Amino acid sequence: MNYKEAQQRYAELGIDTEKVIEQLQNFHLSMHCWQADDVAGFETQDGELTGGIQSTGNYPGKARNIDELRADIEKAKSLIPGQHRLSLHEIYADFGGKVVDRDEVDESFFASWIEWSRENNTPLDFNSTSFSHPKSGNLSLANPDSSIRNFWIEHTRRCRRIANAMGEAQGDPCIMNLWIHDGCKDMSVRHSDYRMLLKQSLDEIFEEQLPMMKDSIEGKVFGIGLESFTVGSHDFYTAYAAKNNKLLTIDTGHYHPTESPADKVSAVLPFVPELLLHVSRPVRWDSDHVTIMDDPTQELFNEIVRADALQRVHYGLDFFDGSINRIGAYVIGSRAAQRCMTRALLEPTQLLRQYEDRKEGFQLLAMLEECKAMPWSAVYDEFCLRNDVPVGKAFIDEIEHYESEVTSKRK
Repeated sequence: MNYKEAQQRYAELGIDTEKVIEQLQNFHLSMHCWQADDVAGFETQDGELTGGIQSTGNYPGKARNIDELRADIEKAKSLIPGQHRLSLHEIYADFGGKVVDRDEVDESFFASWIEWSRENNTPLDFNSTSFSHPKSGNLSLANPDSSIRNFWIEHTRRCRRIANAMGEAQGDPCIMNLWIHDGCKDMSVRHSDYRMLLKQSLDEIFEEQLPMMKDSIEGKVFGIGLESFTVGSHDFYTAYAAKNNKLLTIDTGHYHPTESPADKVSAVLPFVPELLLHVSRPVRWDSDHVTIMDDPTQELFNEIVRADALQRVHYGLDFFDGSINRIGAYVIGSRAAQRCMTRALLEPTQLLRQYEDRKEGFQLLAMLEECKAMPWSAVYDEFCLRNDVPVGKAFIDEIEHYESEVTSKRK
């Protein structure tokens, strides 16, 4: 079905597809830099990925340096409609071959990223990095050893200043996500002690007021090798965010398989200022598979629209699949998130609310089912056309050509 026909079908339900396309243009994903190189980063020290996370696969052609990483991100962006952001981890600094420990990093090591951001019209977001370091261990900000704990406090303080410098340079607040892996492999009787230490560390970190960055904090069920106890649990961070007016991060892979991340949106928004999403696809655990148009992702975006929360949610991606073409993974995941948002924006929410208010359950269920078969894809295709990016499967050929000419030649 072409766009004009789809436009008419939706108009019959009271939906203005032109307004939806305008909303999609203002729907900014924060792409994650770590998909392009399997969360390796650019520190000079070589080491395995630790801290409760894991990237699997050895598909050839991953980015080996900062220039290749940027080239791959630019290629992926060229195949995704709209204007988007880029989320950096601290380990992706432009170190220039220097050995810089994480309690010594500052904004000077991100000057070239800020310039790249300006040249590519891509605002930056940021993340502190507590994993894959000799001092990571099982505990960082909750470590009873004050020397290790203070190391990570200083690291995170510096990351906040870097985020603020990014925000100042781009004239738009940089969102900095704080996630730590802290936990225990087996039984522990010191849950309370660790959590009090984490609270004290966060209090110290957030003392400094920085106007051009926003803090978001992220909980988790467990990490690999830390399965029995997580210090920064969902309850802990939800309470801390509500009390301290921080953003809360909902990572779709960080919940028990029977929980619905979508249901968290309306549960926490009355108590926190804004939300940050980390959208991935958990397969049995926090496996960070590439985002697709599955039911949980669709439900998440539906709930944001139904809750009138479009202006209070920030949309980050957080998958890292090294088993397939990495640029392809970027494009699949980004376009899947956009397609889910397209369907959510095209839902006749007011009509559905009327059915529910009138207790017309049959009509409500019937319309929800009919929405699934509406020509939403024609609206997304039109959005792609207006942004001069490939429609439908045409991006596959472009990625295959880039692999043939660029990534396959990386040894």
